[in-house]
Amino acid sequence: MTTRDQFQNELDTLNEDIIKLANAAGQALDDAVDSFFNQDGELAKQVIDNDKKIDRKESEINDRTILIIAKQQPVATDLRRVITALKILTDIERMGDNAKNIAKSTIRLGKNASVIPSDLRDMHKTTKDMLYSATQAFKYEDITIARKLAEMDDQVDKQYKTIISELLGETATHPDKIQYIMQIAFTARYLERFADHITNVGESILYLVKGEYYNLN
Repeated sequence: MTTRDQFQNELDTLNEDIIKLANAAGQALDDAVDSFFNQDGELAKQVIDNDKKIDRKESEINDRTILIIAKQQPVATDLRRVITALKILTDIERMGDNAKNIAKSTIRLGKNASVIPSDLRDMHKTTKDMLYSATQAFKYEDITIARKLAEMDDQVDKQYKTIISELLGETATHPDKIQYIMQIAFTARYLERFADHITNVGESILYLVKGEYYNLN
């Protein structure tokens, strides 16, 4: 096997592992949101425990990526691919952190008779659609899909603002529900931040393909 073939194999493995980690972060988000809506403390604890696995995997892939740089000393487009991988890894790890934070809100909220706003479900769906689009854009180096993440992120931002506006009104009429309102607001914020990190992935893909920095936020 030539040095070039070996490098390409290492890159292919790296990309596959990044997509698997992104999917793990997406599963963590699904479980965290489910735990919040169902007030399922045990599922929330699982999300928090599993975040350690995401952190360990991110660290492992990160170390392997740095080793590729040391061994192969890539230049030009190859170097951009490796740098992009490192940036995307950081964003995926932070996506996992935001899922974990939603799980923590579940535990803080505990059993509560109040109904969770359905708008959070809509926000979650848009965010998951973004994550799927981002993994496809990364897999195929598709800048058209990557650019669409900006519009999808705008939708998440609008959903977030709607939720916060409604919560402010509820604060005025139900001051006794302040703990409930705070945890809803925090969860909406964590979803919004999760989506922001997906947008960062889109920016990294554009940098990879075009060699220039773009701001999709």
